[in-house]
Amino acid sequence: MKTLIELFEQSVAKFPNNPFLWEKTKDKYQPSTYREIQEQVHQFGAGLLSKGLEMGDRVGLLSEGRNAWLVSELGILYCNAINVPLSVKLEPSELKFRLEHSGAKMVIVSGQQAEKIESIRQEVPSLEKVIYIDGKENQGPNDLSYDDLIKEGKAYLNDPEKKATFDLIWQGIQPDDLANISYTSGTTADPKGIMLSHLNYAANVAQSNSLMDIDESFRTLAILPWDHSFAHTACLYSFMVNGASIGSVQIGRSPMETLRNVPNNIKELRPNIMMSVPALSKNFRKNIEKNIQAKGKTAEKLFKQGLKVAYAYNGDGWNKGKGWRAFMKPAVAFYDKILFSKIREAFGGELKFFVGGGALLDIELQRFFAAIGVPVCQGYGLSEASPVISSNALHAIKFGSSGRLVKDLELKISDDEGKEVPIGEKGEIVIKGDNVMVGYWKNPKASAETLKDGWLHTGDMGYMSKDGFLYVLGRFKSLLIGNDGEKFSPEGIEEALVDQSEFIDQAMLYNNQNPYTSGMLVPNIAAINRKLQKMNIEPGTEEGNQKTLEIIKQEVDAYRKGGKYEGEFPERWLPTTIAVLPEAFTEQNHLMNSTMKMVRGKITEYFSKELEFLYTAEARNIINPMNMEAVAKWNGTL
Repeated sequence: MKTLIELFEQSVAKFPNNPFLWEKTKDKYQPSTYREIQEQVHQFGAGLLSKGLEMGDRVGLLSEGRNAWLVSELGILYCNAINVPLSVKLEPSELKFRLEHSGAKMVIVSGQQAEKIESIRQEVPSLEKVIYIDGKENQGPNDLSYDDLIKEGKAYLNDPEKKATFDLIWQGIQPDDLANISYTSGTTADPKGIMLSHLNYAANVAQSNSLMDIDESFRTLAILPWDHSFAHTACLYSFMVNGASIGSVQIGRSPMETLRNVPNNIKELRPNIMMSVPALSKNFRKNIEKNIQAKGKTAEKLFKQGLKVAYAYNGDGWNKGKGWRAFMKPAVAFYDKILFSKIREAFGGELKFFVGGGALLDIELQRFFAAIGVPVCQGYGLSEASPVISSNALHAIKFGSSGRLVKDLELKISDDEGKEVPIGEKGEIVIKGDNVMVGYWKNPKASAETLKDGWLHTGDMGYMSKDGFLYVLGRFKSLLIGNDGEKFSPEGIEEALVDQSEFIDQAMLYNNQNPYTSGMLVPNIAAINRKLQKMNIEPGTEEGNQKTLEIIKQEVDAYRKGGKYEGEFPERWLPTTIAVLPEAFTEQNHLMNSTMKMVRGKITEYFSKELEFLYTAEARNIINPMNMEAVAKWNGTL
């Protein structure tokens, strides 16, 4: 099977009556079978043809995850046209760039996102029609409703001649035909349009399935945005090819209400597997710990004891219960019965594991979820690879790693000159396989820089262990470079500072051939002020602000010699000077992108004054005028 159309048609033939999509629009989830979705897809695709969509045309898709999202994408693909999936987090100006750059002829939009499209549609010359999933009052001549399009497609397919045209198109789709132009998040300049072919997706679905088994009885709740490359392949299409079913989150009246529906939807759908990213995993953990704390000191003490036992029993994942650990099995079973099984009920009671994607996931978080009985099988990938490259699986899990490679993929680790380095040595991760993108849309320069002789240069740093596990260390572009030329990825330190300290909300380290590393930190001022009050110190006073800076310094010093986390990182890469920033990194100030990753270049530019100060003698004492002013701003006393 070399195209997404073949994957879908074969699944319909094999699993016609299996539930494929679950959607909750009123009081309960309703299933739609593979056969029913196929019928809607054919009708929607035929409707698009009847409105003038031609082979190779681009269509934007801007909607929350729901049945209509997948029906729309497959409908576009059946016309041998190209879907341009768009994130619901994008601002109108960002949408305008993507629609204009891709030359989109049509855009399909949900009710909650329609206003964004309305505000820019006149500024996108290529845009001929807007299709409204939830309909539109006072439709204009170039407005179409999703339901009407389905009806028109039905009529189109009732005409034998037209049906023959439609069948000829989808049956003639070739593996190298483009399926998507998927835009990067734009952590640097303008985002790039990643061209992914039918073969890229079909190959990556087969590759993903080589790492873990998905049974046709399995359900998932797709909580990640459906345009997200990881959710797209590892969830939608990997479940589809196995005849399994996918539920969407119940859409609320606002994005916040939709988010609040997730815990209830998990209990209602009772998923067997879920996709997660580090930000979600951290939220799940926080909620679990909050619920335990609410039960009182005894419950909290029992929980900590249970974690301790489970951590010891699980080891590093691969050696779970082996050797002396076997003696701990009864204790693990005890804590599981009285404690962890009850926590799992919050996930519906049938969740076997999470598949983790996105950024790096720290070891502590992996140990935590393994302890409560729903391990996060962390993987690695990037959109340019459709996206899955490697993953841990239940039968082969090693905490801290990104797992084993998918099948039918070549990987090498290269040095700065492009030469392959021996196993165990770090360098750039470079891959080759049918899942590697065609290139960047209308950007031959960037394509040539990233693709060399069929090899995709990921821009990520890592190494392969002797036992075949891939370790990803972070982005090459974010590397700290000492004045002696030595390089180090800061992401592990940054994540540890945030995850292991309740007083630090965000952290970015910097060293560009300087004598020492500096750190820019965003404080959790509410947590710090609570601690000050317990110490009978008034927040916002000069004494309170000085103590705040001392508390932050103690959190960083915990990684130095004699500290709680001594030896976790080389001392030379820990920040010698620290700037407490006066504001957080957010999407609004463009210091975070839509996938909640820091935009490092913009942060260094935005806080250039602070960065310059960090390399002065005065900055070596954390209690300095610049930091005192920042803390005063957080406390609203300036």
